[in-house]
Amino acid sequence: EGCRGLPRAADMAASGAESLCGQALLGAVPGAPRCPHGPALLFVKTSQGREEGRRFYACSACRDRKDCNFFQWEDEKVSETRLAAREEYNRNHQPSFTHRQNVERYKNFVQLPLSKRRFCQECQQLLLPAEWEKHSDHQFLCDISTSQLKSPSQLLCPLENKKTNAQYLFTDRSCQFLLDLIIDLGFRRVLSVGTPRLHEMIQSNASQEEDFRVRSLLLDIDFRYSQFYTEDEFCHYNMFNHYFFGGEAAHETCRKFLHQDNGERVIIVTDPPFGGLVEALASSFKKLMAMWKDTEEEGPNNQEMPMFWIFPYFFESRILEFFPSFSMMDYQVDYDNHALYKHGKTGRRQSPVRIFTNLTPRMIALPAEEGYRFCTICQRYVSSGNQHCEICNSCTSKDGRRWKHCVLCKKCVKPSWFHCNVCNCCALQTHTCEKADAGCFVCGKAGHKRSACPSLS
Repeated sequence: EGCRGLPRAADMAASGAESLCGQALLGAVPGAPRCPHGPALLFVKTSQGREEGRRFYACSACRDRKDCNFFQWEDEKVSETRLAAREEYNRNHQPSFTHRQNVERYKNFVQLPLSKRRFCQECQQLLLPAEWEKHSDHQFLCDISTSQLKSPSQLLCPLENKKTNAQYLFTDRSCQFLLDLIIDLGFRRVLSVGTPRLHEMIQSNASQEEDFRVRSLLLDIDFRYSQFYTEDEFCHYNMFNHYFFGGEAAHETCRKFLHQDNGERVIIVTDPPFGGLVEALASSFKKLMAMWKDTEEEGPNNQEMPMFWIFPYFFESRILEFFPSFSMMDYQVDYDNHALYKHGKTGRRQSPVRIFTNLTPRMIALPAEEGYRFCTICQRYVSSGNQHCEICNSCTSKDGRRWKHCVLCKKCVKPSWFHCNVCNCCALQTHTCEKADAGCFVCGKAGHKRSACPSLS
């Protein structure tokens, strides 16, 4: 449900700069230059034979330079003229209306009769009658109902550019499961980071049911949602650099929401774009957790803010690297507008998206009607195909299929893998044997491959 990924090396070579063989994220630094998406992130070039190269800043939010071409070497001296031009460019690439203006526009819009409620599909904007003429040659929807206004994720066109937005939306099944789970676990407030459909479902239930006590604050980089939510319900936020576009006021809104009031428990639920760098996301999530910890009236404690991080299972090792207390649930999260990430498919066609959480695994009850069962040995719910391995003493499957144990590798592997004596590990029968001593492509050193290069960490 999130919106944007991060730059790739091939996308970030500046004009006249040598081609980049690789990159490593150094993170957010004080005083970093800014692009329309907030403070840029600091990266370092890595080339074959060298562990570290020249450092540079690049946009935190866009992987493709066509979407944001910001690039600056860290040691580059930028002239006053260029700085002024950059500030002007950043101003010109901000939304046409402020959040407060959009709130006022919404109040006027809902007072219009149904016949005068129009939505411009090209500009993705609610239109007031005085603006019709300006959009006369655009395609628009008429007779926008109250139910449509309460379901903006269905009214707005999903941003599906895989290089930039990757905005996929939960199915009702996954969304309802998450909400039911949140309620059953006793949480009454949800910080929805890049999960507009979950936020929408919570808002809808709250408006329809008097005894519904769950509240939500949506943090999202998609500013279009400011047309439908107040400043206490939505903050324009970049999860890759922990940047609140609304400044201190928006930051304070988030801080107040995280403050535990009357014993109400709060949880972060986030569904970032899968193209984003895990270390950048982890850094932002830790800062949100720190905000929550600072609001604790009882003083500092070792408790970690509860969180659901929704991400593909093959990122497990990267997430655990930054959050060792997390564990991965077997529940398959699926999406309305994604061709592959669907529930109920078989084999490799199943959704690879899972829930990572720092809550005790046995507390996360998964639906038995969908084939999940409780493993008394692992003390967690697992999928029907995830059989307990007595040698590993764990339910080892990650993708829903039954995995098999390899005695030589001393671990369970995918059912389609076989042990290769050349590579000394399990792989597909059709794989090409590679020797790690040929030298890493990133740093040039022997003993590991590119995927395991320390420079990429």
